[in-house]
Amino acid sequence: MDRNLILNRLRAQVNVNGHIVGAAVGSGMTAKCTAMGGADLLLALSAGKYRVMGRSSYTSYFCHGNSNDIAMELGTRELLPVIRDVPVLFGLFASDPGIHIYEYLKEIKERGFSGIVNFPTMALIDGKFREALEEEGNTYADEVEAMRLARYLDLFTVAFVVTEEQAVQMLEAGADVICVHLGLTKGGLLGARNPISIYEAKEVAERIFGICEERNPQVLRMIYAGPANTPIDMQYIYQNTTCQGYIGGSTFERIPAEHAICNITRAFKSCGSF
Repeated sequence: MDRNLILNRLRAQVNVNGHIVGAAVGSGMTAKCTAMGGADLLLALSAGKYRVMGRSSYTSYFCHGNSNDIAMELGTRELLPVIRDVPVLFGLFASDPGIHIYEYLKEIKERGFSGIVNFPTMALIDGKFREALEEEGNTYADEVEAMRLARYLDLFTVAFVVTEEQAVQMLEAGADVICVHLGLTKGGLLGARNPISIYEAKEVAERIFGICEERNPQVLRMIYAGPANTPIDMQYIYQNTTCQGYIGGSTFERIPAEHAICNITRAFKSCGSF
């Protein structure tokens, strides 16, 4: 789907509906259902595939499989064949030593993806492990450069950021969406046990969105999950920041499935009991 068309549609949604919604999905079934529910963007992330395998989204950060291969398989075999009118974005692991970024971006576009999002992202790694990775040349700058090249190839771009500095870098690279990643989604069997509060999430988002408005008022401003996993949570964020949209993964896939499958199984198990 053409980048300018996507931007026009998303901005129209913001003008009419006040906000947009993106869903990071792990199966064709979830993709179809979220699209039917009105999702404006679909994200093919390795985290989504791990979720439907019963694992945490952070499993993407371990060496269980090649993240880019998983995203490509998920997107081309399950999502793109069943989704027609919603853009599908590729979750790109820019530090993959087995790819040439520019050539791989061209392949992503040729395979039918409308754009990219930087995931797994170095932004979510900190401490000594982050330092060791950077010493080996695995940096957030790789993701910024991938955004810059994707923009050159006219791919739609969503940038995950967690700091003001990262937001500035992604704005300079020409990202279409700045999405404040608030961490692993709370709730359910595999959710974050100690997420930041919704108030803290609001404070982080507000600071980063302030930079966006100052440097590029046209960029779309979104958040990713963390402590915000209900419409009420997002109502608070919309009312107290200039946020224009929400991206969720577990919110639309894991948590609803956990509740629905457990409840229907219990209902059949108790059916006919005396």
